[in-house]
Amino acid sequence: MRIRTTVAAVSGALALSALAVPASQAAGGSSYSPSDLAKLVQAQHKTAGRSAYTASTADDTGVPYTLDLSFSNVKVNNGKPIVAGTTTHTKAPVTFTVTHAADIDIHADDFLMDVEIYRGSFDNPTNELFGDDWPTCTDTSTTTASCTGTIDVYADEELSNADATTWKGVGYAIALNGQDPTSDNVDLSKVGYVDQDNLAKVPLQRLSKLTVNAAPEPVKKGKTLTVTGTLTRANWDDGKYHGYATQSVRLQFRKKGTSTYTNVKGIKSSSTGALKTTTTATVSGYYRFSFVGTSTTPAANATGDYVGVK
Repeated sequence: MRIRTTVAAVSGALALSALAVPASQAAGGSSYSPSDLAKLVQAQHKTAGRSAYTASTADDTGVPYTLDLSFSNVKVNNGKPIVAGTTTHTKAPVTFTVTHAADIDIHADDFLMDVEIYRGSFDNPTNELFGDDWPTCTDTSTTTASCTGTIDVYADEELSNADATTWKGVGYAIALNGQDPTSDNVDLSKVGYVDQDNLAKVPLQRLSKLTVNAAPEPVKKGKTLTVTGTLTRANWDDGKYHGYATQSVRLQFRKKGTSTYTNVKGIKSSSTGALKTTTTATVSGYYRFSFVGTSTTPAANATGDYVGVK
């Protein structure tokens, strides 16, 4: 299990590589905290002109070399948006391919690698999400591997409504090569590091819900039915569901004995997300509301409400 934590003192591009790097059980059972790994990454970023290297000690020597490794074929949540409710744990699969030099052992105990997602800029990310466990990789040749991991989302701990937007994928790898980042005299020149941005794009969406009730039940043929319901969506700021105002919703009907819904009419939700409309009863069947979704909120269908016509 990875430890989900951040290092407030680290800034710049390093945030994507060290902020989201949890403590890891490496060779010999040593536990490396994000701050331990931060100095390794900051030193490499200095050589790339990204951010100042301020985390080293006087006894540290050298700078990490650029690891000969790249990421490709990255897919987050099977290419679909990640949808999260208010309190549920959402686990999105991540798959990717790694291509590396033949002398790099990606299975070493002190080799750290992951693909994570973030929003904001690479140099100053607003938020980042990663998996509870490190990815697992299967070699497909001496220089390539197929990897699987997850993005684990805990909405009540990690998200605000501003996070309902498109996120980017970033990959990183750190080869410690036997160096102990907790040591006062670590030789950074023996540590390899690489990161790769813009690997994928994935929308994060607030879960939506729809209810419906058609009355009276039963009803005489030709009489008026009143159909009511509510459109709500997850609010990540307060952990509750609130009405989704002024959204286009369709009333749909499915005749008894059939499997397909057809559109009856379109309406808009009220300022509180309430839905209300009328229709004429003709035959027995099921009524539901259907919401097509928006960029921040997924589509939703209410469970059909059966009305018998006499």
